[in-house]
Amino acid sequence: METQKVGIREFRDNLATYLLESDKAFAITRHGDTIGYYLPARRKRSEAERAALETAATRLHEAMDAKGITEDEIIEDFKRWRKEGRK
Repeated sequence: METQKVGIREFRDNLATYLLESDKAFAITRHGDTIGYYLPARRKRSEAERAALETAATRLHEAMDAKGITEDEIIEDFKRWRKEGRK
């Protein structure tokens, strides 16, 4: 899937439109070089997306239960990993 490109000036000049109305990702360019990406957050999820997220959450909880892992342990692991990454 190809990302639509938009120049930085056009993006800046039409920022409100891109932020409020766009449902596509854009590569933001300056002099033809990609300098960043805009990935819009959807306001509403479709029923299919909601069902897929619920299925993923159920599978995650089942895997955690099978391994005997709690959410608190995952959070502590994440905090430890972030702290080690900053050194």
